[in-house]
Amino acid sequence: MTVPKDIPEKWFPLVLPLKRNKQKGLNGATSKKKRTEEERKVRANDREYNEKFQYASNCIMTSKYNIVTFLPVNLFEQFQEVANTYFLFLLILQLIPQISSLSWFTTIVPLALVLSITAVKDATDDYFRHKSDSQVNNRQSQVLIRGSLQNEKWMNVRVGDIIKLENNQFVAADLLLLSSSEPHGLCYIETAELDGESNMKVRQSVSVTSELGDQNNLASFDGEVVCEPPNNKLDRFCGTLYWRDKKYTLSNQNMLLRGCVLRNTEACYGLVIFAGPDTKLMQNSGRTKFKRTSIDRLMNTLVLWIFGFLVCMGVILAVGNAVWEREVGFLFQSYLPWDPPVDNFLFSAFLSFWSYVIILNTVVPISLYVSVEVIRLGHSYFINWDQQMFCSQCNTPAEARTTTLNEELGQVEYIFSDKTGTLTQNIMSFNKCSINGQTYGEGSDPLGPQPKRLDFTPFNPLADPDFCFYDDTLLEAVKVGDTHTHKFFRLLSLCHTVMSEEKSEGELLYKAQSPDEGALVTAARNFGFVFRSRTPGTITTTEMGRSVTYTLLAILDFNNIRKRMSVIVRNPEGRICLYCKGADTVLLERLHPCNQELMNITSDHLNEYAADGLRTLALAYRDLSEDEWEAWSERHRSAAKAASCREDRLAAAYEQIEQDMVLLGATAIEDKLQEGVPETIAVLSLANIKIWVLTGDKQETAVNIGYSCKMLTDDMTEVFIISGHTVQSVRQELRRARDRMIEMSRTRDGKEEGVEGCFMGNGFREGQGDSRGGEKQLQCPPPPPSNLMDNISGEFALVINGHSLAHALEADMETEFVSTACACKAVICCRVTPLQKAQVVEMIKKHKKAVTLAIGDGANDVSMIKSAHIGVGISGQEGIQAVLASDYSFSQFRFLQRLLLVHGRWSYLRMCRFLCYFFYKNFAFTMVHFWFGFYCGFSAQTVYDQYFITLYNIVYTSLPVLAMGIFDQDVPDQRSLEYPKLYEPGQLNLLFNKREFFICIAQGIYTSVVLFFVPCAILSDATQSTGVPLADYQTFAVTTATALVIVVSVQIALDTGFWTVINHVFVWGSLGLYFSIMLALQSQTLFGIFPNQFHFVGSAQSTLLQPVVWLTIALATAICIVPVLAFRFLKVDLKPQLSDTVRYTQLVRQKKRKPAGRSVGGAWRGVGSVSEGRLGARGSSRRSGYAFAHTEGFGELITSGKNMRLSSLAMATFASRHSSSWIDTLRRKKHSHTNTPPSASGESSPAPSCVSGSIPPLSNSSSVLSQTLNAGVLTPAALRSQGGDSPGSWTISLGAVQEALLRWKGRASASNSPVKLAE
Repeated sequence: MTVPKDIPEKWFPLVLPLKRNKQKGLNGATSKKKRTEEERKVRANDREYNEKFQYASNCIMTSKYNIVTFLPVNLFEQFQEVANTYFLFLLILQLIPQISSLSWFTTIVPLALVLSITAVKDATDDYFRHKSDSQVNNRQSQVLIRGSLQNEKWMNVRVGDIIKLENNQFVAADLLLLSSSEPHGLCYIETAELDGESNMKVRQSVSVTSELGDQNNLASFDGEVVCEPPNNKLDRFCGTLYWRDKKYTLSNQNMLLRGCVLRNTEACYGLVIFAGPDTKLMQNSGRTKFKRTSIDRLMNTLVLWIFGFLVCMGVILAVGNAVWEREVGFLFQSYLPWDPPVDNFLFSAFLSFWSYVIILNTVVPISLYVSVEVIRLGHSYFINWDQQMFCSQCNTPAEARTTTLNEELGQVEYIFSDKTGTLTQNIMSFNKCSINGQTYGEGSDPLGPQPKRLDFTPFNPLADPDFCFYDDTLLEAVKVGDTHTHKFFRLLSLCHTVMSEEKSEGELLYKAQSPDEGALVTAARNFGFVFRSRTPGTITTTEMGRSVTYTLLAILDFNNIRKRMSVIVRNPEGRICLYCKGADTVLLERLHPCNQELMNITSDHLNEYAADGLRTLALAYRDLSEDEWEAWSERHRSAAKAASCREDRLAAAYEQIEQDMVLLGATAIEDKLQEGVPETIAVLSLANIKIWVLTGDKQETAVNIGYSCKMLTDDMTEVFIISGHTVQSVRQELRRARDRMIEMSRTRDGKEEGVEGCFMGNGFREGQGDSRGGEKQLQCPPPPPSNLMDNISGEFALVINGHSLAHALEADMETEFVSTACACKAVICCRVTPLQKAQVVEMIKKHKKAVTLAIGDGANDVSMIKSAHIGVGISGQEGIQAVLASDYSFSQFRFLQRLLLVHGRWSYLRMCRFLCYFFYKNFAFTMVHFWFGFYCGFSAQTVYDQYFITLYNIVYTSLPVLAMGIFDQDVPDQRSLEYPKLYEPGQLNLLFNKREFFICIAQGIYTSVVLFFVPCAILSDATQSTGVPLADYQTFAVTTATALVIVVSVQIALDTGFWTVINHVFVWGSLGLYFSIMLALQSQTLFGIFPNQFHFVGSAQSTLLQPVVWLTIALATAICIVPVLAFRFLKVDLKPQLSDTVRYTQLVRQKKRKPAGRSVGGAWRGVGSVSEGRLGARGSSRRSGYAFAHTEGFGELITSGKNMRLSSLAMATFASRHSSSWIDTLRRKKHSHTNTPPSASGESSPAPSCVSGSIPPLSNSSSVLSQTLNAGVLTPAALRSQGGDSPGSWTISLGAVQEALLRWKGRASASNSPVKLAE
């Protein structure tokens, strides 16, 4: 059930710390530090008593600033950044005239710009936090004050207040339910904001308070609650109510938690136990962590290195100054004396050092940080504007909620995903069934005509119009009165705990505790067996149009051990029958021997259903005689009244009666996945991304979803289940699994044969099931080296339960768990708590040093989302808690594929190219000053005009590199999705690392050497046509500056791989702007107005009119560019990267495309979806589909009548969940870089966006090179490709190199507009 749109739940960004002693008072003032709370005492209707404990109020404050504190606090935070402090230090140095040869405005202008932009961004974010806080805090709630209900804002609610809630209202704080308008103090809540589950949950007040329905009685209520302190356990509450000299035990069933919504209940009253930051919702929020990308961290390291390099250059030049002043400078003292403060050569060297620090600081200009923020902002807008990530059904676009993590989207190695609402739609559908050995609901031939959806209305006016079924043979069997079919659907209409309400004639609303039950009861309804209503002792149905009332004698309730439920009913004729449904693994063992033949047939059907990823159930019945019923009923009553071992005695009674049953058949329910989930997981796996599912559901549910979304397949080598209850047993199971993987990997590598046997029943390997060497296992050596585990070949998966995970997360077990789990292709963690989700993420971050991404949709995922490097929220029907805590949000899991493989990869590529070019151009610019120092007596004289120094990074070279950083791409988005292996360079951090940095620096230094010494050598002997020498400072400065701008412009033209109109305008426009500004600044006009500011008057005109100057510039440009160009041509020809090959094949296709032809990628795209076929045979495994979301005791609640209204109970029908094999993943990264012939092995295979059953699974050795070779589109050079994307020496892009070559040869047109890019 979704939250009504007229009640927008704009919850606060969850940023408060968990520890109360670090919190500030949430009522606007700072509270005193309090000792750690050990227990909580709350007295109803007594604010004076409760206030002495200084409990937190219900006010939420997530904002960081106010009008007074914003400026000082924000500036303090910004100057904690090393870069900002560094530039402030430079600014102070520039204000000292004795050491500064540059004007102060060259630093203060960009510094002020950076500080202002960041301040505006922080102020905007904080404004929205204030707005969100205000919206939540000002909500109205009805509080019982002095005997009357008064409207109070949420922020004014206090612990101990009694609140009245009405239907569809949000719960304002954590409340103890006191009374309700429903019988027996029951109320119904929706917890989507807390746990992502939309199915209704029941809460009940303590019996002694349930009678306090009148507000006068509640006003006199003075009970005292003593309970546990605030904690983050959503499913646990321990407390005691003391009232009238008696005490009553309190549990989680008595609590209404903040974030829940009251449903199907007119009104209820609750006592505030926890408020504000103490609520379980806030306690689960975790601490907001400031997230930085790996590139940010690397840049901080590089900045420190560059600063050290700057100091070294300053020391060298200062020493040179000292030597020069001592040996040569004294000769000039008579007409060139030292400035007054300088009285010796050592002091002169000291001042020279600081002067050179100022001059050479442009190796790390502050414009770098401005440009990075602008580029990230552009990437965020591209995500927001992407129409292919827009969900038209819910009118929700993708949203980048942060601008600081975009490039890290291109480096993800581990994805941690929730299940409910993230992978699934929460929609269950009755898909197939087996009745008396006959299977129904078979899929149609994909090549034949598609069957029509059955119309049940003429046959059954009470049918649900939304029910879909396509096999008319089952409907015909019902119509002709087939006995077995009638018994089958009669069982489904009776054996359940569903509640029903009939709002009007024929309009039935079902409310099921589990979506499975809702789907089964709805199926029975449509096939003529309609569940109408129930009382504590009866069930009324309509069977084939005839109303029938059954006497409900007993409900044998479900639990996780039994994995089944039964009902015993008496029909109107007086016959007693037991109906049972449950997991086939437990139900088939309890059948009468006469069912053997039918059981074999049904087992085959169950295998087929399980192979299709469906959730299966077996159905059986047993006729009971009156004597059998009476004898068992007596035993059941005595077990139910037992003072001790009640649960065990009931289980034994249930076991006794559930024997010798007759098999009816089996059901198969499709747990609907979100659209495109199997395809997305398959493609992400091909990109070497490992996906872990962390879910609170039990094992059966999680495993079925794993098979549905193709994380698990029967083609896998082995699936290990870890379910130990002690540290030692978990350690044994992990080690056995690891040893098994190593053993089977060696066997696989040695013989290339499938491994036989060693499976337990359904393809699973129970860790605790192998008792061989049990004691010896305790003496096992430590985990094998990680490199051994990394080389494991084969498809393995790991399923671990929550109680086992708790042991695996202990400090001494982490290494064991990580080494085993990370060797598996898939990991599923079941029954995990929100805290365990976060701990798993932190463990991988700690041990694997890999970039992690967490994706979820509920409040129980918030801790995980905040712990991961990147958090993604699904903005579906489960509330928006996860979205508000996330860095990125969208409405469908399938959009994750495009977010990572397209936007993430492009962002990483662009940022790496930007940084490489930026460091290159600034070293080329700055190092000229270093070489000039040896020619100017180390006097800190600049080579360039001071206006050129100021404008170089702000105007002349800023726009082209921004255009490249925002718009560049190596291959189009469709190719990025077709070739997931292109994603690997980001995971391996190949495009920008320390090696690449030093290469860029080396190229920049080489360029500076050429730009200084070539003009110096030529102009020293050159003369004008009039004979006047050209060897003057101003001519040299203009020549060098012009050559520099031209060289870096040509270089960025080579680096740009994707040309747009904006790129052309910025690159060539910046070049034209340089000449225009230079001519203007050196004009006679400005010199006449400001004679003391413009000293290069006329230099540009006179210099640029000399042919020798242009020849010098051309020669310097050629010497700088030709080696780079030659190297890149050779690299593309001899050792192309995968991106080079993909780009080349694309251009050739565009050139040779025929009207009727199709490309290799296009052929893939034309194939149907994974869910329409199977990837290989499944073998004979069968998985239990008894995955009800039941909680034990719901059957007892029904039979007690406590949940029955005087009128029939209104309960809304439910939505539920979807489904499909994991495509073979590519080889390990280490193997992918081995030198193997392209025909046998290569880098990747194009990942199909949709894979059909008619296409064989991709082999591990499938190669894009071999496929494109068969397509006839590769050159001999491309055939020499070895391995995957290797680090390019100059961060090469094929854009300018290969495309220029092809266009020169064939004039292939492959232009894309910037508008398309923005999509």
